[in-house]
Amino acid sequence: MLGYVGSGPYCYTNSLAMMLGGESPSTAVIETLTGSPFGAQLIGGSLPLFDPYGWHPEVGLDAAIALLGWSCERSDGGTPAEALQRLRTGCSRGPVLVGPVDMGLLLYQPGTPNADGGDHYVVVLAADQDSIELHDPHGHPYATLPTQAFLSAWEAKAISYIDAPFVLRTGFVRRRRVTPVDALRQSLPGAERWLAGRDDLPMPPGSLGGAAAVETLADMVAQGAPPGIRTLLTAFGVRVGARRLNDAAMCLEELGLSRAASIAQRQARILGSLQYPLVHGDDQAAAAQLRQLAPTYERLHTAVGTALGSAF
Repeated sequence: MLGYVGSGPYCYTNSLAMMLGGESPSTAVIETLTGSPFGAQLIGGSLPLFDPYGWHPEVGLDAAIALLGWSCERSDGGTPAEALQRLRTGCSRGPVLVGPVDMGLLLYQPGTPNADGGDHYVVVLAADQDSIELHDPHGHPYATLPTQAFLSAWEAKAISYIDAPFVLRTGFVRRRRVTPVDALRQSLPGAERWLAGRDDLPMPPGSLGGAAAVETLADMVAQGAPPGIRTLLTAFGVRVGARRLNDAAMCLEELGLSRAASIAQRQARILGSLQYPLVHGDDQAAAAQLRQLAPTYERLHTAVGTALGSAF
């Protein structure tokens, strides 16, 4: 089983790793602890994402931070001026994890402004009335941006999963020592719940999860993937989904859960193989691959549940 090393859209995971510094586990461990590999969803019946039904990065970050034995101060809301003051206060004590921000409004990125930028996370290093300095894990260390432009991105008006804008996390403190293996072991009940399909998180009408989401996506693709969906899948969804699953496979193998690891790696390989046909318009081949993927989520659920039942 070979791990993947390379670039990819792991913004919140890379940002958290930066905040934890030398005490951070690998990004593979962090991403797995967020719960993101353990499901698929079709939001509103039309927006495909290869993460669990009801999951979003804010849920995932909180879970990973707690499982690793850390705490932090999370704050949000207020006017732009009040948010900037919170950010400046946080930066006076050290780096600040900021997000979600609207990636399409981070104007140092080529091709911006872009209404389809999506959500993103960064680490802010310094802030004043004129400019913001930050590490953007999407390949931009020490990027700078005029303060008003950054506030527009940080307001995140187009991002639906937050209740208030201007979210930041600061004051990271390690409360207890937890090894990566112990954190992964403690995360398994959460993974099993995600795979079972949680219904305690608000979702738009028509949303689907797990196999039903993937089967419906296969039907959509077979009829000719709409351009926006094709772009989402090829620029983001396939890349991040395959990497998440491969990282989860490595972590499950580390725990000695070879059956679950094998299923997760199979999922990663199926999902990764979608990239070529989707890019080249072979939608029937892509749909066939998606139909192979759909039943694997229940297989992984069973394997994880069996491991938990055996008190491994």
